[in-house]
Amino acid sequence: MDMQKIYEELHENMPQAEIKKDEPMSKHTSFRVGGPADIWIKINNIEELKYIVKYVKEKNISLNIVGNGSNTLVKDKGVRGIVISPAFDFVHIEEIEDSVKVTVGAGVKLPKLEIEGFEFASGIPGAIGGAVRMNAGAYDGEMKKIVESVRYMDEKGNVKEVKGEEINFSYRYSRFKENNEIIIDATLKLKKGNINEIKEKTADITNKRIEKQPLNMPSAGSTFKRGNDFITAQIIDEAGLKGYQIGGAKVSEKHAGFIVNTGTATADDILNLIDYIIKVVYEKFGKIIEPEVEIIGE
Repeated sequence: MDMQKIYEELHENMPQAEIKKDEPMSKHTSFRVGGPADIWIKINNIEELKYIVKYVKEKNISLNIVGNGSNTLVKDKGVRGIVISPAFDFVHIEEIEDSVKVTVGAGVKLPKLEIEGFEFASGIPGAIGGAVRMNAGAYDGEMKKIVESVRYMDEKGNVKEVKGEEINFSYRYSRFKENNEIIIDATLKLKKGNINEIKEKTADITNKRIEKQPLNMPSAGSTFKRGNDFITAQIIDEAGLKGYQIGGAKVSEKHAGFIVNTGTATADDILNLIDYIIKVVYEKFGKIIEPEVEIIGE
């Protein structure tokens, strides 16, 4: 695969797009690690997305979607083929009696929305597309409860829409994790609320995050999924792993559910630490914990 030729061809056919060759993915993930993507493209509109979807199918090139990169770990050798970052950054609000219908582009960052019922997302560093894809949630809220419908593009370049109840939401899962459908936007149904009360509740949740989580260091948020009958962070702490470090990757001393990059971590350091935590927890307690973070690349 001649990536230079592909890069030149894409530049010629997408003159307005931001396209980079051998782009370090450490610039596009909250862990701040990861090798280069052969080609990285910021997608600004549906026409560009349609072109890329058809292009990769025609050329048989692998395609990865990395939005805000807040729940993604890219391996040290990087990602082959094309990585796209959908930057659909629009918000349309429609008031209906005592509710609010909000259509939000996949690239809109979660803290940007100050609407009743969406306060749980304050402080989550992701964007709407990723939040829908993994059914993000916290503080008794989750995307499953508020998503009315999602517009997406299938692998043939067709724009389609699916209702919330057909997305197969469950804990940190949706149908978008199992197929090549690319989220364009989501329509959320929320309540009308008092802006001051919403700001107060949002500030309260944000302060709780600041108090309990290591938000001052690069991480991917909670590294592991919750257990069925145990609190994962608690069991990691009880295993004596708080502060345990491999290379530049460390189990946060503030919150054992977070692995943080102390500044010099590689993806291998993080992966080795994940494996070590899983091994120790199983040996000490017989409990199996699974990573929540998505791992891509080679």
